[in-house]
Amino acid sequence: MTKTAERQRARTAAAPTVPAPSRAGDRGLRRLADQARAYAFLLGGLICFALFSWYPAIRAVVIAFQKYTPGSSPQWVGTANFTRVWHDPEFSAAWRNTLTFTVLALLIGFAIPFVMALVLNELRHARAFFRIVVYLPVMIPPVVSALLWKWFYDPGAGLANEALRFLHLPTSNWSNGADTALVSLVLVATWANMGGTVLIYLAALQSVPGELYEAAELDGANLLQRVRHVTIPQTRFVILMLMLLQVIATMQVFTEPFVITGGGPENATVTVLYLIYKYAFLYNDFGGACALSVMLLALLGAFSAVYLRLTRSGEEDA
Repeated sequence: MTKTAERQRARTAAAPTVPAPSRAGDRGLRRLADQARAYAFLLGGLICFALFSWYPAIRAVVIAFQKYTPGSSPQWVGTANFTRVWHDPEFSAAWRNTLTFTVLALLIGFAIPFVMALVLNELRHARAFFRIVVYLPVMIPPVVSALLWKWFYDPGAGLANEALRFLHLPTSNWSNGADTALVSLVLVATWANMGGTVLIYLAALQSVPGELYEAAELDGANLLQRVRHVTIPQTRFVILMLMLLQVIATMQVFTEPFVITGGGPENATVTVLYLIYKYAFLYNDFGGACALSVMLLALLGAFSAVYLRLTRSGEEDA
């Protein structure tokens, strides 16, 4: 060994050793920084929900047990608001109309989007164009859509009756008739809201493996049999969730009766949400409005819990 090599070895041995950075520690710091950024982004959403959703909901529950009008101090009245609302003559009519609207919406507005999605899924040409056409009503503001249908249903010069006259068919009162008003509003709600549902169904249909349809065709299954034994079982989860969301949405119908019929004729289209509006902004009774809101919240919460429990049990049995 030369003298130069010995000096280099001695210099290296005398130099202070610097510990290598811990890779595990660096990964821990990066993970902590990523989590901090994620919680920072989440904090904005939590604040918005707290201010504009959770706090108003809790405040509404409190006001339901108070006599409250803007500009005056609230007074605790217990369940008096619930008792007064319960004995209101419009109470039973509002619940009956709301439940009837929900049932009709399920019979009419739940099947049509599914059938339209099946048709769109089978198209080979201009599929994007028809998707846009189906989704267009969703992009129209709800009030504008309701006003268009109000003109369409006009018993005098409305387009619906003009078309019937052209075909030499009897005309109808549509939204102005006590017997036909609620059905007319169901048609409006179905037309205005089915675009999003159709696209969700279409996405679910496109996720069904094509091999299942090929096997069904080899077994001699026709179109209806393929839908029953392949399409519906494969999209069952989406169908059940959309049914729950539709029930919750239709139980809160407000825009159509407010804009088109004003709750008439003869309270034929007064719904629970429309009655809440009347209590709050026409009767200036915020306690009664909140009491009715709590009733609706309790009903929808109970229905959702039972529905999810039954569907979950059905999936486990299957």
